[in-house]
This record gives sequence, structure tokens and C-alpha cells, in this order.
Amino acid sequence: MDLATAIGFLTGFGFIIWGITNSGSLITFYNFASIVIVLGGTIAATFVSYPLKKVLATLKVVKNAFTTKNDMPNDVINKIIELANVARKEGLLALEEAGEEINDDFLKKGILLIVDGTDPELVRNILETELTFMEDRHKEGQGIFESMGTYAPAFGMIGTLIGLINMLKTLNDPSTVGPKMAVALITTFYGSVLANLLFIPIANKLKGRSREEIMMKELMVEGLLSIQAGENPRIIEEKLLTFLSPDMRKAISKGQEAESGAE
Repeated sequence: MDLATAIGFLTGFGFIIWGITNSGSLITFYNFASIVIVLGGTIAATFVSYPLKKVLATLKVVKNAFTTKNDMPNDVINKIIELANVARKEGLLALEEAGEEINDDFLKKGILLIVDGTDPELVRNILETELTFMEDRHKEGQGIFESMGTYAPAFGMIGTLIGLINMLKTLNDPSTVGPKMAVALITTFYGSVLANLLFIPIANKLKGRSREEIMMKELMVEGLLSIQAGENPRIIEEKLLTFLSPDMRKAISKGQEAESGAE
């Protein structure tokens, strides 16, 4: 579970509930018709905008917003350096056996291309093309949640208009104006909360996850091409470290020093 996502949702809803109960009651903010209008309308508009298959596929990958990636850049760099040492000592063909132990399909595909003697430029083109289409798939999922973040406030406003129309019909009875106005505004409240605490944050989280994954894959591409070119493992490591922020480089250096000290 991604701790930041959990904390964000819990504190966000917690502060909203605290604000409501501090000056009123949660019951006054419950209206089933408003929930149906906002949530049902948002889902319906999403299905109108996107093919059913893509919407269902996006719902499957939304778990990425709530989970922490196990692959760390230093692990990937260490794996590539390990492969570079194998290639340097035993030749590129020895990478086939080493690649069988790798779980990452993208990295494994690159290794097989190298073992098959594919031209370096073609290896880069194949892997970068796969990266491009992967990024496009990620953008589709992000776009769906961004659209839902747009639709939710809009349907909240539609619910408010419905409530105002119903209120105006009974304007001759002043005692009903206050309660009906409150119900009319609740739909706008629901739409704003869903958009700004659920849909848009999830879209942004998926964007961040996508950027991390793309960076890791680009790092793999550069490492594989360096191995194919026969570069020194130490040079390859320095090259791959340029993909990381200074803080991450320092953390990796400290980890390496700690391992050396332990030995």
C-alpha cells in the first residue's frame, strides 16, 4: 500500500468530516438522489466518452495508485552491471542464460535482441517504440480519471439546478425554501469532493507512476545498448547514475559503502 495515497485519502476525508460535524451533522449532508445524480452521471458520461473495454482496463490498473513499486533504480542498475560483467567475461551469448532469471519482460526482450545479434540502432528503435506505446496506454488511463474529475463537478451543478427548479416550484411555501436549497447545494458538494479528492488525485498519481516506469525503462535501454557496445561496467554505471537525482545517487553511494564496510 502506498503510504502517501492512504494518508492523503484518510486526512482529506477526515478533515471534511471534522468540518461537517464541527458545525452540524453528517446526516444533513446525506442525500441519495444527489449521490445518484453525481456518481451515476459521471460514470455514464465516462462510458459515453470512452470504449467500455478501455474503461474496464483502466479500473484494473487503478491499483497502481495505491501500491508501491518494488523495483528501485539501484536494483535495476545493479542488475545491468551484473549483466555487463557477464558479457565482458563470457561474451554476449552468455546473456541468454542470465536473462532467463530476469522477471522484467522489457529487460528480457532487450537481452534477447542483443543475443540474436540485432543491430544496435534497431534494438533502440524496437525498445523505444514499445516505450512510446506503453506511455500512450498510460495516458489513456490518466485521461479517463481526468475526465471523471471534469464530469463530477458538472453533474454536481446539474443536480443543483434540478434542486433549484424544484425549490422554485414551491416558492409560495417559505418553510421549504431552506431545506430544498440545502439539498440543491449538496450535489455540488459531492461533485467537488469526488473530483478534487478522488478522480484528479488518482490521475496525478498515475502520471507519477508512469513517469517513474518510463524512466526505469529508458535506463534499461541505455544500459543494454552500452552492454552491446562493449563498454566498461564502471563506465556503464556512471552513465546510468546520470538518470537519477543527486539525492538518489548519494543514497546509492552510501548503500554501496555500507555493503563494502560489511564485507
